[in-house]
Amino acid sequence: MKTNDYVKYMTEQLVKYMDTPKHERREMKEKRKESKPSSRVYRWFGIIPIGCAMLFKRHK
Repeated sequence: MKTNDYVKYMTEQLVKYMDTPKHERREMKEKRKESKPSSRVYRWFGIIPIGCAMLFKRHK
């Protein structure tokens, strides 16, 4: 039963994606890229390394 629901959901998402015009899909993709954090350290390891770096910079 759960698998059937998942397949139904994925099919709906695919149809919704295919129905949107190509220029809207590009705009959505650009918005997602802009909203992502630019720091690779943050993306790879989370916020802990950034917090530690900020802490050490403050004490110098």
